[in-house]
Parts: sequence; C-alpha cells; structure tokens
Amino acid sequence: MVEPLVLLPGLMCDARVWTTQLTVMSYERPVTVAPVCTGDRLEEIASGLLSSLPSKFALCGHGMGGCIALELARRAPDRVIRLALLGTNALMDTPQEAADREPRMIGAKAGRFEQLLEADLLPRYVGQGPRRAQAMTDLQEMALSLGPDIYARQERAMQRRRDQQATLRKITQPVLILAGAEDQVVPLKRQEFVAELIPYAKLSVLENTGHMTMLEEPEGVTEALFDWMRQPLVLR
Repeated sequence: MVEPLVLLPGLMCDARVWTTQLTVMSYERPVTVAPVCTGDRLEEIASGLLSSLPSKFALCGHGMGGCIALELARRAPDRVIRLALLGTNALMDTPQEAADREPRMIGAKAGRFEQLLEADLLPRYVGQGPRRAQAMTDLQEMALSLGPDIYARQERAMQRRRDQQATLRKITQPVLILAGAEDQVVPLKRQEFVAELIPYAKLSVLENTGHMTMLEEPEGVTEALFDWMRQPLVLR
C-alpha cells in the first residue's frame, strides 16, 4: 500500500510553499497539506490534526510545521510511519529567543507587519542563493495573505513550545533532517544536534540555501524527500 504523505508548512507559510513537492510527489501517492493556523498552542494544533489525518501516514514538517510534526510523533508514534524535519528546532526557546519574539509580535499587531517583513524577517529567512529574490517575494505573498494576527499567534505558539529531546530519542522510524547550510533561523549546528539525538536519522544539507529550502532549492528538497520515502521502514 502506498503511504499517504502529510506536509506541514512553517511560520508565515501556506500550501504554496510545497508547490513543487505537491506537484511531483502526488503522481505516486496521496499528498495532503495540513493547516497549522488552527490553535494558539502547538499541542492544540496537533490534537486537532490527529482527528482528521489518515490512520497511518508519512509526515514532513518545515520550521513550525516540524515542531508540530514532533508533537504528532510524540502523541501518536504508531500512526507516524516516517518523519522528515526541515529547518526544525526541536528545543524550546532560550530566554533570549523568547524575548526576541516579543517586539516582532508587538510590531505586527501595531500595524508594522509589512515593515517587519521587509526589514527583519525576509532577509533572515532566505539565503543568498540564486533564487533569493523570488523566494523572498513568494514568502512575502504568503505572509501577507495570512496576516499579522496569525503571524503573532504563530510566534506565541513557538515561544511556548515544549522541548522535544525526549521525543527525539524514542523515534525509531526512518527520519530525514534536511537543513539549509545558510539557515539563520535554525542554524545548521542546531539541526545537527537534532539528528544526533534520533537513532536512525539521516542528515542532508543543501548548500547556498537558507531557512526556506522548499522555495530556494525545490528540486533538492524533492529529491531528498523521494530518497526518504524509499527508505525501508525497518531500520534495525
């Protein structure tokens, strides 16, 4: 039986961020983009998703979507048959990281969301590769579509997320950790640490790519996901 694939977008993103993967991977399996804007806490979002997702599925999350994917794996390890984490920070915010979110949330809700995007968020989220300009445009369009209220709610949910190190150590499914070498949001060293904690994780790094790997290197992401989907379910 072909495994259904569930994709979870990250902060400020919707289904458009997965356009290439949806187009290519849906030729051979059901592919779904699940919503990540449906609650104030990651646990609430994960709980809502479990009632609507298939009984068993492959799960791929980016950024905030990766954090929700880990919560799904923690709650229902028997349903998540393989896991891919793209640009995902499995640790809770440090005090400084939590504090840094506050002015962004305040600015967004005070009517400065567009300025915040252009001056701070977009430059940090996208690397210096050849698709930088288009990736920034695509990300800006998605962020503006979602709006400042959803952005602030997502930032608050990320600020309150739990530390998932214990979850990582218990994962025995095939796991892909896919990182952009220039990721400023979740630095490569943080993602390498996540890979080290998972018994059977494979770490892949996309060069000249920042946090928005699906927009900056869509072919590389798709190829890595195809390889991950081909891994045998029994790894030991």
